[in-house]
Amino acid sequence: MATKAFILIEAKVGGVQQVVGSLRALNGVTSADVITGTYDVIVLVEAEDMGAMAELVTGQIQGVSGVLRTITCVAAG
Repeated sequence: MATKAFILIEAKVGGVQQVVGSLRALNGVTSADVITGTYDVIVLVEAEDMGAMAELVTGQIQGVSGVLRTITCVAAG
């Protein structure tokens, strides 16, 4: 069973659209949308397990140019 999480992202000012486009191209990213409020982008990701999830978030998403900060919210059910 796949592990699913929502990633809240704070992006560099003026770089939100570029961040969203880059995120949508990553394997494991189901959706990436611009949102209002404290964070700029919400991303839905799926991975095989928590190890793969950690690699996706820290190895790929946090490396996208313009991503300043992430919060990972793993779905519990």
